[in-house]
Amino acid sequence: MRALLVSPTIVLTALLAGSPHSVSAQMKLSPKATAPGSVETRYFTSIDGLMDGNADVILKETRQGKTVTAAVLDVCYPVAKNSDRKDRFVVNLQIAGQTLTGTTQSVGDKAPVTVKLSRKPTGDTFEFRGQIGIGQAVTEVASPDNSDLSEKEFLDNQTTDDGITPQPKDFTEVSPEAIAVKVKLEAATDFLKSLKGQDIEVTLASLNVGCDALRAGEQTINMSVDPERAAALLSKFKATPGVIAAGWTAGMTEMDRTIRISAADWRDGDKINRDKLATAVAGVLSRTLAAKPVSQSFNSTTGKLKLVFKRPNQDFPALELTDTIEVSGLVSADKPGATDRLMLWIGSPSTTTADESTGAKLNVSNDATADEEAEQLDDNGAIEALARELKGQRWDADKSVWK
Repeated sequence: MRALLVSPTIVLTALLAGSPHSVSAQMKLSPKATAPGSVETRYFTSIDGLMDGNADVILKETRQGKTVTAAVLDVCYPVAKNSDRKDRFVVNLQIAGQTLTGTTQSVGDKAPVTVKLSRKPTGDTFEFRGQIGIGQAVTEVASPDNSDLSEKEFLDNQTTDDGITPQPKDFTEVSPEAIAVKVKLEAATDFLKSLKGQDIEVTLASLNVGCDALRAGEQTINMSVDPERAAALLSKFKATPGVIAAGWTAGMTEMDRTIRISAADWRDGDKINRDKLATAVAGVLSRTLAAKPVSQSFNSTTGKLKLVFKRPNQDFPALELTDTIEVSGLVSADKPGATDRLMLWIGSPSTTTADESTGAKLNVSNDATADEEAEQLDDNGAIEALARELKGQRWDADKSVWK
């Protein structure tokens, strides 16, 4: 996810329910002792169970000694039960002794919000009880044994990585087809609409605006594109209004199934001769899989290679069943910009079995057991065979170098 610097607030984890319900919570961190009369900021970030455990809450308190002088509650929550869409409210709480109250409205749906909590020290921890109302729904709060964090501890816990690498030195830690754009929330809709009709595959999960995004005001959108078009698209995106960052990110490639080869034999001018390389790959895999090549194709959007093979199934030869094996792949330059090397990734084979004989057919289920799934991953040394045939290098994960 992305880096999060939260405004003065309280993060609770809770699902907004349609009727009052009870919640209990427990936190295990111990509060830090403070000098009498000193002013400091403390945070509660683990008030567990609030709103069925589906809300994300931060309570920020300013204290002078043991007296709370200011408090802000920040709650991010699902808009409905089992919904992935989130809303959020931030409320400045009024303090009257041990009672914290406040009213506001949610950021997205503009639902009215009321908060009434009692705060009671219990030794080294704190107990919160009361109610939080959002629209017509009321959540009963019953949360004993809550510990707080210092501001430094809180901020240390908020730093996360958005996974975007604007200028990778190569494609050993990011994937050549996987790109990501961090965009301001208010610009996200226009940006996504601009992608319609383009040869770009948007990752559905990245369309979910989570609590981190709501608090940061930024959303990271992940996409897959043909590696040959990735650099140009990123340059275009970086110049788009509302875009904060753009670059490569993690994707389909795995280094233990990747080889690096010379580009000279596989290029026509400045373009990779993908069909020639795919034919060579299919020839090697047909031997390691003991199967006949049937088809090879490249996805025009993502550049992903799909190879299909067939072979007689050996489980019960008299039935004349047929295995169909699909293998995915990806070929690209081994790094952005000019290079004389290509990177070839080949995925694990996936096998299905069917009756393709003449006459009446036997219906075969391809639901695999764990052992059978493990067998499907066995490609009889295909990556090592490809490295030998194409005079390629394997990745040494221990030394982080090509060998």
